[in-house]
Amino acid sequence: MKFDNRTQGPGLVRRRVAVGATATVMGLSAAFGSGLTATAHADVSVSATAPVTGIILGVGATESQRIVSWYSSVGTAQTVEVVAISGNSAKHIVTFPATVAANSVNGGYNGHATITGLKKNTTYSYRVGTKGKWSPTYSFKTQDFKGNFDFLFFGDPQIGSSGDAVKDGAGLQDTLKVSLAANPNAELLVSGGDQVESANNEAQWNAFLASNKLRQYPWAATIGNHDVGGKAYEQHFWTPNTDRSAPYYSGSATTQSGGDYSYIYKGVLFIDLNSNAYANGADAAHIGYVTDTVKKYGSQAKYTVLVYHHSIYSPADHANDGDNQLRRKDFPTAFSNLGVDLVLQGHDHSYSRSYVIKNGAKANPSEKPGAAQVEQGPGGVIYVTANSSSGSKYYDLTAPDTTEDPNYGPDPLNPKSHWANSVENQEHVRTYVKVQVRDDKLVVENLRSGTCAAPNAAVELGKVDWCGPNSGASAAQPVGSAVDKVVIRPSSSTGNGQGNGHGQSNGNGHSNGNGNGHSNNSYSNDNKLTTTAPAAWLQ
Repeated sequence: MKFDNRTQGPGLVRRRVAVGATATVMGLSAAFGSGLTATAHADVSVSATAPVTGIILGVGATESQRIVSWYSSVGTAQTVEVVAISGNSAKHIVTFPATVAANSVNGGYNGHATITGLKKNTTYSYRVGTKGKWSPTYSFKTQDFKGNFDFLFFGDPQIGSSGDAVKDGAGLQDTLKVSLAANPNAELLVSGGDQVESANNEAQWNAFLASNKLRQYPWAATIGNHDVGGKAYEQHFWTPNTDRSAPYYSGSATTQSGGDYSYIYKGVLFIDLNSNAYANGADAAHIGYVTDTVKKYGSQAKYTVLVYHHSIYSPADHANDGDNQLRRKDFPTAFSNLGVDLVLQGHDHSYSRSYVIKNGAKANPSEKPGAAQVEQGPGGVIYVTANSSSGSKYYDLTAPDTTEDPNYGPDPLNPKSHWANSVENQEHVRTYVKVQVRDDKLVVENLRSGTCAAPNAAVELGKVDWCGPNSGASAAQPVGSAVDKVVIRPSSSTGNGQGNGHGQSNGNGHSNGNGNGHSNNSYSNDNKLTTTAPAAWLQ
């Protein structure tokens, strides 16, 4: 579908977060246990003037933890109250005291609390605040702490980059709605970075935080180049096991966000890097962090997944940026040697899936473009770049250019693509990546969460002049359809790396087929029991 490329509408529209609806209480029989304070008397009040806004649920160090972060207009003592739901009733409250600090962005305060001692297969409700001034109640559920699971990966929402934060926010909200309706048992929402366009613009953060899905499913934040320039990112997201040493910042820790962090979840070791820090030995420091983390905790994990913002095998505008050329030299051999399985990236607002890469080269020269199944083999790594999850901005694919980087030329099997990439795709529609973690494989799918219709701000506002496969020559495919799918086998038992070169995407000519710191690195489950008061506020 082609468009008349005319700009429409005004610039950024400001709005506040809607934090209304009380979460539905679902019945699951389980007991809650924790080693923290029991509430003596239940306070059933919910205040219309509660000082708390911007609540978001984050990942903890393990399956039995979650971290809640928020903004507050007051610096008084605050808590998170949590209750396990058994059947249709709430039995007991457990109170988690919060850390509240002055907010350097808006003059207020920001708070966080780590919920510990969660039990498997249990629904919890929680609220934030202080006596007489409580937030609305939200719910989340845990699942089994071992075995198979799915998680979702979201590329650059970058709310505000279209010039209309409301439209951008609507696109992200729709992607969250669509993806979680299709995958209600997904256990993690993993970020590719660039939550917002302007690091300290709280109107953009409000639009990013608007969906209640971000209070029901844990968001694993990643710092993008648009997030890094202020402290709002760190104040909105408290992350587990975070090392905030100087090499993990690209500038002053006083004015910027930064840090590398990690967590382990059902046998997957996730390591999240601040790729904005790359110069002056920072890449070596990142490799050191990954090395130390794998050495300490790799024995507990079947898979290792790295997440950072800057796509080193970028297919679009950032393909030959100087910083990416440096990362292409610094990272791949180390990642192969450390046994990394999957690398998830953003930044380039387009989709790509690499061949199996070992030590910075294609591991199997006979692996075909768009192969539906690949054999990973020792040292083999798959690199995935996610497209925009909000529709705020897209970058068109670029042709390989050896005058810019002689080491990042065309794929001999498909010269329109870069040599590292099995699939490159741009359709100017919103997508997200689903990763299925199984005992004998990883399954990676790029799925459409929108079409050319609204919400799709870049299309609506005339930022692009076509939409759909084949540079708009073909109609947009339906929501939920797959752009790409690959089964990654860690052994040689079934994979042959051959594929048929046709895949599922149609692209625009390049497609190959149709916190702030708990720095103790402690991954422990806390299962102490404590007697708590009746949760009258949920009755």
